[in-house]
Amino acid sequence: MIRSSRPRDLIAALAAVLLFVAAVLVGRRLEATDGTLFVRWPPLLASWGPHVGPGTPAAVVVAVAVVAYGPGLAARLPWPALLAVTCGTALAWTWSLALVDGWHRGVAERLTTRYEYLQVVDRFHDIPATLRDFTQYIVIQGPDHWPAHVAGHPPAATLTFVLLDRIGLGGGAWAGVWCITVGATAVVAVLVTVRALAAEGLARRAAPFLALAPGAVWMGTSADGYFAAVAAWAVALFALAVTGRRPRTAAFGAGLLFGLTCYLSYGLTLIGLVGAGVLLLGRNRRTALLPAAAGVLVVPLAFTLAGFDYWEAYRLLVERYNQGAGGTRPYWYWVWANPACTVLVVGPATVAALVRAGGALRWRRERDGRLLGAPEARLAVLLLAALLALLAADLSGMSKAETERIWLPFALWLLAAGAFLPRPRVWLASQAVVALLVNHLLWTGW
Repeated sequence: MIRSSRPRDLIAALAAVLLFVAAVLVGRRLEATDGTLFVRWPPLLASWGPHVGPGTPAAVVVAVAVVAYGPGLAARLPWPALLAVTCGTALAWTWSLALVDGWHRGVAERLTTRYEYLQVVDRFHDIPATLRDFTQYIVIQGPDHWPAHVAGHPPAATLTFVLLDRIGLGGGAWAGVWCITVGATAVVAVLVTVRALAAEGLARRAAPFLALAPGAVWMGTSADGYFAAVAAWAVALFALAVTGRRPRTAAFGAGLLFGLTCYLSYGLTLIGLVGAGVLLLGRNRRTALLPAAAGVLVVPLAFTLAGFDYWEAYRLLVERYNQGAGGTRPYWYWVWANPACTVLVVGPATVAALVRAGGALRWRRERDGRLLGAPEARLAVLLLAALLALLAADLSGMSKAETERIWLPFALWLLAAGAFLPRPRVWLASQAVVALLVNHLLWTGW
């Protein structure tokens, strides 16, 4: 049930906007006085530069089409068609936003900078040997240390691009295509999860908000968009396992993908909190847990046998983080500026919708005392799990800045809160405006 409360929605959205403005003003002052934030346009890793590009007309067309026709089509299309259309729209939206910056800057060169994975593809000519020696080059102590993103992630991230190169899809262009294409499928995983755990009607209402995500600015082209998709499909398969007819197969697949997720990014172990929310909402918990646990072991076991020491690598990463920008960026600023970045990633509509989600939990408890009986309450629990993952990432202090891309795997789930909003076209328009303004006024770092 969606009850009208427009003033509260507007207040929540306005409060989120004010939080971001405060982060901008305080951040600019800090950067001007002591230069410890290491971002040009705090709290975002971006620089001011109004521009248009070949993707501008397409981005406007996609936005207008989703606002005008998205809610109606989401309500009427057959379920398989809805999944295909939502994924296709997310793909078109991400591509058009990436191409606002042009083909080279927006896509082909994004993953070729000195910080990125493609810089070290040639060093993986002997993959087992490189994995055994991986930890030797994490800390900054010589000319051969790994670039920031290679050192900052377990080797499955870099190996993805190494393997693409091995099959003839090397270079920045193919890497960009991979990240955008795989990343766009994440919206399908979220819809599948919401349908399985809550209700198809809620998934249908959420679909336009997922397709028109402001976070698409950073989904294309960023490896974190690819990571988000892998994590999202791990959760989706787990949701099918705890609610479906073939729980063992889906659970093993979920565990396999979760294990891979942990070897794509250290911080994505926190997606386990979303998985815990799924487990809470499931029916086939006992049947699903054992095959899921078996699946989780596969990827870690493979990397361990190959000679990569996960925990030693993480320890050395923390050491490197404290040597560089992460160690000098002030925690007191980023602990609240990171959530301000997330306001842009999820958009003001999501903030208003999350307030409604909290209300759905309270209303259901007051009505009949059953917390998880209503689909709206079940969706709210899933959203709460994603919020807890974000909170843990924030308080850890290992996410100081750049969270507009780093937190994509968690923020993606919050977009499903759009299902709680009445008058979706108005809110969808606000989401589109945020993304278009960010992409056309700033040169984003990802």
